Amino acid sequence: MHIHTLGNVLPDNQHQIKTWLQHLKQHADSNPMPLVPPIEALSELVKQDKELLLLTEQMFNTSQQTQSPQLSSLVLQSFDEFLVLLNAVMTQAPVYIWSNDMVTDALNPAGFVGLPINALLAASITPSASHSFFSNLLVTQQFKKILNYWSVYLASEESRDVLVKDDLNQTPQVLAWLNPIVQKQIIGIACEASFDPALRDYPFEHFFECDPNDDYYGFRSWDDFFTRKFTPSIRPIATGDDVIINPCESAPLQVVENVELDAKFWLKGHPYSLQNMMNFDPLAEQFIGGTVYQAYLNALSYHRWHSPVSGTIKKVSIVNGSYDYTPNTSLSLLTAIATRAIIFIESDNPYIGLMCFIAVGIAEVSSCEITVAQGQHVDKGDQLGMFHCGGSTHCLIFRPQVTLSFDFHRTEPGLDATNIPVCSCIAVVN
Repeated sequence: MHIHTLGNVLPDNQHQIKTWLQHLKQHADSNPMPLVPPIEALSELVKQDKELLLLTEQMFNTSQQTQSPQLSSLVLQSFDEFLVLLNAVMTQAPVYIWSNDMVTDALNPAGFVGLPINALLAASITPSASHSFFSNLLVTQQFKKILNYWSVYLASEESRDVLVKDDLNQTPQVLAWLNPIVQKQIIGIACEASFDPALRDYPFEHFFECDPNDDYYGFRSWDDFFTRKFTPSIRPIATGDDVIINPCESAPLQVVENVELDAKFWLKGHPYSLQNMMNFDPLAEQFIGGTVYQAYLNALSYHRWHSPVSGTIKKVSIVNGSYDYTPNTSLSLLTAIATRAIIFIESDNPYIGLMCFIAVGIAEVSSCEITVAQGQHVDKGDQLGMFHCGGSTHCLIFRPQVTLSFDFHRTEPGLDATNIPVCSCIAVVN
């Protein structure tokens, strides 16, 4: 059984998730500890709300009834068990796992457990049974506090052990992020975007700012490693006032024209709804009938955002969205419901004018950090902000009078697209 997880944020094979979950259970059993404050608060919230308590019981009962016998040992038995395992995650950084091929017995990359809360739930709960629970505003607010608590650990020195320590005794095996094998995986994705296979033989420090003479390559934490910077020359900025650059190292999903202000984005087909994407900002009306370009990031890629044009920052905001654990949730739907950073830019080029960049967090990736301010002038390629912790998606939105020719760099938009380099040309204004 396989799970499609965009951006390699979870292993594709359910067996790998199962073995990871078993290891987490063993760790939690061997290292019991009190629930951290935000998880304890979630526990109390559920206990004191009869409706939420009933929903959690339904979630896990439905899960046990629908799972196949082969996966029955994978299923969590109760919400309390989920909280104990979630508590164990609070002192663990994401890991990259390897497993033995069942045919050749060779070690293969199994995936990145970059969304451990997703892994807990995706393997144990059917989405339909949990929708009502995770749609609850109080639950969403409490999960935000839990994720913020975890983010403090990920930004601490304690979190960086996974950068240098292999765990070959674990099943599936865990390799350190700075293990040469894993470095090759990360380098390979960077080279895939640049369409230059010859670069695969270059060292990690050729691509990323780091100190290979230091045990941790100079990274202060897991988060510092995750938000690592490219070296200045590795991603040149495409020139030309009529050229719009790719704001992220990302794969194209789709281009949609004639977008509506108020669309029923939750229905099948998931049309974009400008006022929901832009959090009901009055500026949304200027984009009615315009164009949306959406792309998504690989979990092993570069996670900083750069200005697609030269211009002035007109407005910035962070929207706290709902927590959605489902790995298959439509990316276009997430633009209206997930945590997102919204940045309006008035381009220096009048043929572009006002445009909007939206960075959308996925599941645990709810930390979107904006590093520019209203009124600030930015040059094309200047940093706008960054994602923390996992795979994400982003949009560029243009007004209807802007006519664009897109350059997809020899890949076809869709869920199987390859990355386009950050700061390279993504579109030209006609």
